[in-house]
Amino acid sequence: MNQYWQRLKESIRKGDWVLLLLCVITTAFGVLIIASATNYLNSLRYIIMQIVGAVIGILLYAVVSSIDLEFITERRLFLVIFNFLFLALLIPFGQTIGGNRSWVKLPLLPFNIQVAEICKITYILIMASVMTTYKERISSPIAVFHMGLHLGLLFVANMVLSKDMGVSLIYVFIFLAMAFTGGVSYLWFLAGIAFVAVAFPILWPMLDDYQRLRIQVLFDPSLDAAGTGVLYQFNLSKMTLTGGGFTGQGLFDGHRTQNAPFTGQHTDFIFSTVGEELGFVGCASILILLGLIIARCIWVGTHSKDYTRRLVCFGAAAALIFQTIINIGMCTGVGPVIGLTLPFISYGATSIVSLYAMLGLVSGVHARPAPTSHELYIRPPMY
Repeated sequence: MNQYWQRLKESIRKGDWVLLLLCVITTAFGVLIIASATNYLNSLRYIIMQIVGAVIGILLYAVVSSIDLEFITERRLFLVIFNFLFLALLIPFGQTIGGNRSWVKLPLLPFNIQVAEICKITYILIMASVMTTYKERISSPIAVFHMGLHLGLLFVANMVLSKDMGVSLIYVFIFLAMAFTGGVSYLWFLAGIAFVAVAFPILWPMLDDYQRLRIQVLFDPSLDAAGTGVLYQFNLSKMTLTGGGFTGQGLFDGHRTQNAPFTGQHTDFIFSTVGEELGFVGCASILILLGLIIARCIWVGTHSKDYTRRLVCFGAAAALIFQTIINIGMCTGVGPVIGLTLPFISYGATSIVSLYAMLGLVSGVHARPAPTSHELYIRPPMY
């Protein structure tokens, strides 16, 4: 126990304080926007829950930073079992919100848990572990099959149990980013594109009607000509986003945000709230903050000479990049509504906690950019 406390103190001292500071500033910005977006409710519940989530997240950031990465990645089987058992909680405790049964409501907890968000962290570790096993033959068929198997199982399990396309696609983007930066041959990516093209006619009918319509309407708005169906949120989001001009109508003064609130203005569509109340300046500030967090993850990864640690940092950066692009795409009307929050800005206790925990891995890499001498000979098992 004393040894662990010593490691925790050392990790706090050597951890990535720059990354933590960026996360805290972005979170504070998010709490301010959430306060404005939920002002019409005359309740502090969302603000309090977000702050509590951030405090828990910061504590997890410190704890995760202190754990040796090899200690986690060597236990790949336990990570896989954890993911499936955790997702299985959706069967007895699943709650449907926004069309997806991706939330778990456990007794005594004051908030719901989005289990797939937490599995995102363990998936990054699983991918890093598998890729490290095949480091010297990363483009071999067995290596690519093993990586693809873990992706396929998790993707299918999450889609079957929750129908949450958004988080499922994050897994795919993490897979692609880590495979690309890990040295997998470009030929496999071309083969993957060809496979998707061939499988598309089979996969498309497997989506629910509302999921297909959300994609189709981007290319053919006449499918909802009146704008009262799937385009309703699109149109409202774009009008809200562009209503603030360069500097915005003012915090707590946005016309639609304060007087005609719409579903998701403090969660999935919070970027539109920022556009109305803080204008282009507010939106640009968010992009800069998130860009700096992503750049820091990549910087830490590139400055680590250890293959596994580098992959973990790139996996975390990939998750943030995809989530940011998709969320802003939803708000601007150029992407389908698939229920992804804007990192550190949108309301969501599970989201904020999991983000800090994920970036705690990056902080741990910053504190220990290479394995210690007794870890150099340990390699993940083959399964």
